[in-house]
Amino acid sequence: MTTQVTDHDILATAREQVLERGEPLRYEQILAVLQTSDADLEGLLALAHEVRMRYQGPEVEVEGIVSLKTGGCPEDCHFCSQSGQFTSPVRSVWLNIPELVRAAKQTAATGASEFCIVAAVRGPDERLMEQLREGVAAIRAAVDIHVAASIGMLTQEQVDDLVDMGIHRYNHNLEAGRSYFPHVVTTHTWDERWDTCLMVKASGMELCCGGLVGMGETLEQRAELAAQLAELEPHEVPLNFLNPRPGTPFGDLEPMSANDALRTIAAFRLALPRTILRYAGGRELTLGDLGTRDGLLGGINAVIVGNYLTTLGRDPREDLALLQELNMPIKALNETL
Repeated sequence: MTTQVTDHDILATAREQVLERGEPLRYEQILAVLQTSDADLEGLLALAHEVRMRYQGPEVEVEGIVSLKTGGCPEDCHFCSQSGQFTSPVRSVWLNIPELVRAAKQTAATGASEFCIVAAVRGPDERLMEQLREGVAAIRAAVDIHVAASIGMLTQEQVDDLVDMGIHRYNHNLEAGRSYFPHVVTTHTWDERWDTCLMVKASGMELCCGGLVGMGETLEQRAELAAQLAELEPHEVPLNFLNPRPGTPFGDLEPMSANDALRTIAAFRLALPRTILRYAGGRELTLGDLGTRDGLLGGINAVIVGNYLTTLGRDPREDLALLQELNMPIKALNETL
């Protein structure tokens, strides 16, 4: 009985506080949402969808990603098969400029407004910055699409260079809440990531910053991540669900349940009512087709289409067909300018 009353109370509080007043949930409230029962999941998702529709509208932002440099990363992020420290199969590969342009064109053909170039590095060296500059220029000359980047931790000079290149949005995830981060990464700190995010925000670029869930963190630490992202106020939060990769320290973890993933989506929406909340890696494994639909009706308002960096995604046609079925139009490029 106590759980039922608590569930009812937090949903009623969230409706009045977030939906009616537009005030994000705080840490203790986010935790209470994550602790709600399966019996209240349908009502929770419906509330999160109402919040999404009120503050974001029905449109869905579509993005494609491509890796400029895959594998061989010196960092030890325990979820990532691109680390050179693990026995996972991904090895260092560089993509050339024509391949980047081709991938950008394929992404634009889906109706996407955003194309993100990613590199598996601690931070960019001079070679990577030059190749990115050439790639961005080539893409902008050939394709009508925003170009985003994700190339690790940055210096102020590098932030300024990205602005000069015309990078629209920069992705740098917190990955985990501050208290759990040392269990996920030991080769750099949470504060280093936070500092890069602050520099990006101050530069005028849009900040894309999210994390992974299902890495063995407690519900308290999952709520901590959502609250810290709310404090940072990024333009976009990509929400990843751990897809355990062979050869990594997290390779033997069990994927989180679909209901826990959906509760997490709703909690993040209620913590970030005015933020783009994007489906990212692991949704196919964790949620499947039915859960993917439920998440779009539970707070998600952006998707990455196609494959991810080292794992396969859904066929873009399936995602686009689902959006059409749900009457969720793809956000046009000119509406994001």
